[in-house]
Amino acid sequence: MTLIAPDDAPTVAETPTRVADLVGPARGQTVLDDDAKREIRRAVLTAVAVPGYQVPFGSREMPVARGWGSGGLQITLALAGADDCVKVIDQGDDEGVNAVNLRRLVMGATGATETSEPEEATLIQTRHRIPEDELGDGQVLILQVPVPEPLRGVERDMRELARMHAEADYSKMWVSLYEDKVRNGVITQTTGYPCLVGGRYVVATTPIPRWDIPRLHHAPFLSLFGAGREKRIYAIPPDTDVVPMTFDDVPFEVERTDGAACERCGTTESYLVAIPGASGDRWVCSDTSWCRRQRVDATPRTDEHVEPNGHDDQNGHDDQNGVAR
Repeated sequence: MTLIAPDDAPTVAETPTRVADLVGPARGQTVLDDDAKREIRRAVLTAVAVPGYQVPFGSREMPVARGWGSGGLQITLALAGADDCVKVIDQGDDEGVNAVNLRRLVMGATGATETSEPEEATLIQTRHRIPEDELGDGQVLILQVPVPEPLRGVERDMRELARMHAEADYSKMWVSLYEDKVRNGVITQTTGYPCLVGGRYVVATTPIPRWDIPRLHHAPFLSLFGAGREKRIYAIPPDTDVVPMTFDDVPFEVERTDGAACERCGTTESYLVAIPGASGDRWVCSDTSWCRRQRVDATPRTDEHVEPNGHDDQNGHDDQNGVAR
């Protein structure tokens, strides 16, 4: 019996191309349907209208495990469009494995463009950090949240938690902070420090360090928090009061290590992380994009023209002491 191939069967020359298409990046993939996007957008609007309130939503299954950024990813996919520019970072790093994979997924699903520069981004999805750069009006910061409930450490019953938030009864949290201070001499909670938003709701600021919390107070940008596993969305709108829970005689303090400076750019004015080594800890900037720009800005220019009076007539700098006028 003779087998005759159909007219539209791929030729030998065409087969590798089609296989390459199969293993290559997906184009126009749909991760969230329109109904899911509409539901998430409605939840976001409610969260913006009631700052700090945890809005429930129907969290969908994502190509990432819940607890690994599925909540923030769903918000980004629901809001991003082809005219948006998206930056994705993981603990301050643009090139981390998690950041690269999430960014690739967002680009393929939304058609948005990608960037590593915060000032170019309209949407910034992040885990555990707020970029060191000053974000502006019109930008949206989307934070991945593993545990959205700030009172989980002092109360386990869900009905009691709902009552405490409804009545603004945060006495157990105050007692917990007081006991921490008495036992350790300082309040030891670092990441996810509880804050009062808009004078009403206490929120978990996710695992961002205390270093980043003052930047949420009266920030010009919109902050959205998504917890996929817990199915919650909450928000801090622009120009909103964000006050860390602390006592009058115990001022709020951010992390700082005396004498530590980034070994790459030399700064002491960013959030630094320690890299253990045989000769001791090495300190580097957590925000790799910000650190890279600091090194570029510090590189001496070779085309500067210095006037005989000792001043740079173009850049407004004194070439003798490097101080900006």
